[in-house]
Amino acid sequence: MKKQAFNPYLPSWEYIPDGEPYVFGDRVYIYGSHDMYNGYVFCLGDYVCWSAPVDDLGSWRYEGVIYPKTSDPLNRDGKMCLYAPDVTVGPDGRYYLYYVLDHVSVVSVAVSDTPAGRYEFYGYVHHADGTRLGDREGDQPQFDPGVLTEGKKTYLYTGFCGRGDKSRKGSMAAVLGEDMLTILEEPVLVVPGCEYAQGTSFDEHPFFEASSIRKNNDTYYFVYSSSVMHELCYAVSKNPTSGFTYGGVLVSNCDLHIDTYKPAAQPMAYGANNHGSIVKIGEQWYIFYHRHTNGTWYSRQGCAEPIEILADGSIPQVEMTSCGLNGGPLAGKGEYPAYIACNLFCSQQSAYVGGDRFPKVMQDGRDGDEEPGYIGNIQDSATAGFKYFDCKDVKEIRIKVRGYADGVFEVRTAWDGEPLASIRVQYSNVWEEYAAPVRIPDGKQAVYLTYRGGGNASLLSFALR
Repeated sequence: MKKQAFNPYLPSWEYIPDGEPYVFGDRVYIYGSHDMYNGYVFCLGDYVCWSAPVDDLGSWRYEGVIYPKTSDPLNRDGKMCLYAPDVTVGPDGRYYLYYVLDHVSVVSVAVSDTPAGRYEFYGYVHHADGTRLGDREGDQPQFDPGVLTEGKKTYLYTGFCGRGDKSRKGSMAAVLGEDMLTILEEPVLVVPGCEYAQGTSFDEHPFFEASSIRKNNDTYYFVYSSSVMHELCYAVSKNPTSGFTYGGVLVSNCDLHIDTYKPAAQPMAYGANNHGSIVKIGEQWYIFYHRHTNGTWYSRQGCAEPIEILADGSIPQVEMTSCGLNGGPLAGKGEYPAYIACNLFCSQQSAYVGGDRFPKVMQDGRDGDEEPGYIGNIQDSATAGFKYFDCKDVKEIRIKVRGYADGVFEVRTAWDGEPLASIRVQYSNVWEEYAAPVRIPDGKQAVYLTYRGGGNASLLSFALR
């Protein structure tokens, strides 16, 4: 029996943001940077890889460390971090890993004979005269490479654009030769940053970072993070290095712009930067992105949602869910971990992570400890939302809670709906189970749990029966 798939799709103790998904053979592989639980900066870990069968997206397998940070000749002492990578299959059939270290502005490349490595250092992207891209006067600083290989050419997209910095134009695309290192066509601007977007289709959603490129039929999809950071946008063109026009928002990690179940401007989670891409698995397209945990920017986890590419090539924005890769709602009976909450907020609205007042997904132990995630710092008005479940004849709800709290958890099927049940909880320093009768209507439903009372609680799980 196949496992159900949740968001985040990897174990709750794994932190792989900036996800670049690819299907190689009968498995989907995810490449990304590697955060740590309680990390103090981005991307502290070595590159690791996870994969899953294309027909069983709830069963992810750890492929191990595929590239240690000390493998790069510029980083033998390991003092620099490995920022967001991308992978492409070269003309020789080998797998090429492109990345940038955090304190240099050149693109490094590693290579492997298999998708999950190990990868070995291969070289640096360079101009025809041997000068590394990023070192020559006039080169843009290199950041967050995205790559796509067609025939004997590889298209390389890089860039980062902060407000007020006119030295950085946007995402730049260069064409590499068959050796995967040498530039055949010099970098050109494909999507403008905020200092150069005025008067273009990108004016309200200019390029910030996270260049990623995919192709569907004859259309190139450039996926990127805009200047507001929490959203992944896309642009389209029939040419890989020119003619891109703004397409829309694919996903926001605070669900801004979504107006189907709440006001469009109301954030439903604590977002921040975002990075990911689209991939077709079987007959279904998905957007992979990341969320933030532990109340910081530095412990991010991968999530995914199904998307639809319409006949005109456009992609409507999708809402965050707890069941992204599952192929539909989760079973309406059984126990579910609290860390799969796709909505997490309190009465004080914020589109960005941070603050002692806000609830947060966290874990016990240190990074690497295989401890289950839970929602902590639950104070009065804190709400966790879980979507969606195929409910049928649900008569009871149970929750596992600990902490010095004295109050109730209200149960709803909409964030602003009438309470269907109220579960009393009391002070406890261990996980205690509490239950209440509830009548949840049959069909596709969300579950929202709102705490009312004093103190500070943690929520480990809930169960529908």
